[in-house]
Amino acid sequence: MEKIPISRIETRALIVDMAKLEANIDAMADFMKNKKTKLRPHFKTDKCPRIAHMQLMKGAKGITCSKLSEAEVLAAAGVKDILIANQIVSDEKLLRLAGLAKSGVRMTVLVDTEGNIEDISRAALLCGTEIRVYAEVDVGMGRCGVNTPEEVLRLAEKADAAGGVIFNGLQAYEGHLSHVPEEENRRRGVSEMVEKITGIVDFLGKNGVAVNEISGGGTGTYDITGDDTIWTEIQAGSYLFMDLTYNMLGLKFQNALTVLTTVIHKRDGYAVTDAGRKTCGTDQGLPAVKDHPEITVVLNEEHGILNDKHNELRLKQKIEYIPGHCCTTVNLNDEYYCVRDGFLEGIWPIAGRGKSR
Repeated sequence: MEKIPISRIETRALIVDMAKLEANIDAMADFMKNKKTKLRPHFKTDKCPRIAHMQLMKGAKGITCSKLSEAEVLAAAGVKDILIANQIVSDEKLLRLAGLAKSGVRMTVLVDTEGNIEDISRAALLCGTEIRVYAEVDVGMGRCGVNTPEEVLRLAEKADAAGGVIFNGLQAYEGHLSHVPEEENRRRGVSEMVEKITGIVDFLGKNGVAVNEISGGGTGTYDITGDDTIWTEIQAGSYLFMDLTYNMLGLKFQNALTVLTTVIHKRDGYAVTDAGRKTCGTDQGLPAVKDHPEITVVLNEEHGILNDKHNELRLKQKIEYIPGHCCTTVNLNDEYYCVRDGFLEGIWPIAGRGKSR
C-alpha cells in the first residue's frame, strides 16, 4: 500500500505525531506506576475514545469528562468508569445520567447543593440504579463548590440518606495553579490545598463519614498532586498533546499536536496560510510555527498572517502550527490525521467534538 507523506495531506488538518503521543502516555503511566494515586485522564483534551482506551490500557483507572454528552460518547465506546467533573442539575440530563448508570457504567458526578442530591436520587430511583457523587470543594478556582467542612458534611450526610446516591469522596481541582510558571509557587499553592482538604477529611472522619476518593490534579501539577499526597486520582489531560502554554512549565512531555496549513500567498517578508482561528484555538495565545522559531503569526478567521522577515517560506509549502491551547484547538476539528515518521498512519474521528451539553 502506498504511503502518504504529510506533505500530501490536504489542509487544514489536525496532526497527531503518534510516536510522541505514545511517549507522553508512557511517561505519565511510568510516573503513576506504584503510586497510591491513580490516573483518571480528562477527555476534554482529546475527545477521542480510541485515545481514552490507549490510556486505560496503560493503567488509567477510568476517564474524566466535563459534559454529560461526552460521557455518552465514552459509554458508547465501552468505557465503564466515568467521572463527570461538573454539576448536572436539570431533570432531563439527570435522567440521561441515570440511564448511563443503569446500562452498567460506574457513573460519578459532582455536587455542591443538597437540592441537587435530592434530584439525583429521584432520577436514580426512577431508573433503579445508583450514582456516585463527589462533594466539590472550591480550592481556589472561584466557580462551583463549597468552602467549609460543615457544608461538606451536610452534603455527605444528605447523600448517605438519599436512595440511589453514594457519597464517594471529594473533588479538589486546582486549575488556577496549572499554568503558574514557577514550580515553587505551584507547590506552595498545592500545600495550601492539602491543608484545607486534610482539615475537611479529618472533620468528616470525626463525624463518622469516610472519604474514599479525592479527585483533582492537572497536567501542570501532576507531579505534585500525584506524588502520593492526599489525592487518589489525577485528572490530567493536556499531557497527551502539550501546547505552547504548558511548554513554559518545562514538563517532560512532548508537543504531539499540530495544525497543518499551506502557504497560499507569499511576498517579500510576508506569507499567508489557510489556517486561522476556526482551526486553531487562540484563547491562551497565538500559535508558533514548528521549526521556524523566528516567524510570528497573527490569525484571522480563515487565514494566518506570518511575519516571514527572512523569507524562510515558499508558496504552496506546508507548515505546522503548535497551538497555544491544545484542548480548544481539538474542539475546532473533526478528525485527527495520525502521522508516524512523516507518513499518514490513520484518520481518527474526534467523536466528542462539540459535545457541550
